[in-house]
Amino acid sequence: MTGTSERPLRADAQRNRDLVVAAAARAFTKCGLEATLEGIAKDAGVGIGTLYRHFPTRELLIEAAYRNELAAVCDASAELLEQLPPDQALRAWMDRFIDYMARKRGMADALRAVFASGANPYAQSLELLMGAVQPLLDAGAAAGQIRSDISAKDLLASIGGVGGAAADDREQAGRLLDLLMDGLRYRA
Repeated sequence: MTGTSERPLRADAQRNRDLVVAAAARAFTKCGLEATLEGIAKDAGVGIGTLYRHFPTRELLIEAAYRNELAAVCDASAELLEQLPPDQALRAWMDRFIDYMARKRGMADALRAVFASGANPYAQSLELLMGAVQPLLDAGAAAGQIRSDISAKDLLASIGGVGGAAADDREQAGRLLDLLMDGLRYRA
């Protein structure tokens, strides 16, 4: 949906919207505000009219791209729990969160433009992220694999610290996440 209409999109229109949002996330991460809407439409394989039909303003497209990235990292929580033991699912989710943070850093200039327009793309982000990480913590604690006294908010702050400290060194971020996992396992 576009935010201006409450009617569900046809399947082809939804597919086009999804392609535009994915192309926008790539473009804004790589180029920030220098990404062109024409380039995004071309990358998505749609015409510029299709892009504007779904996103009448650049800011709406930036916000949709950010929210799509947020939804992907949040949705990964349940998927990982279905595929892996709880402690491994949590560690894999941490990697995805670090990657999400890197993409968000790439979109920083574009997101500032959304704020300048009066919107807040971060509204509810912390709540959604805590809702994604809490089941991982609960499953790990129930399995006796990680401590039961860790809050979702504290874990997110810790992972955020890792992402900030190792912003330009993904291998270091991985090592720091391993260290964080060791701390989560202590007294489990």
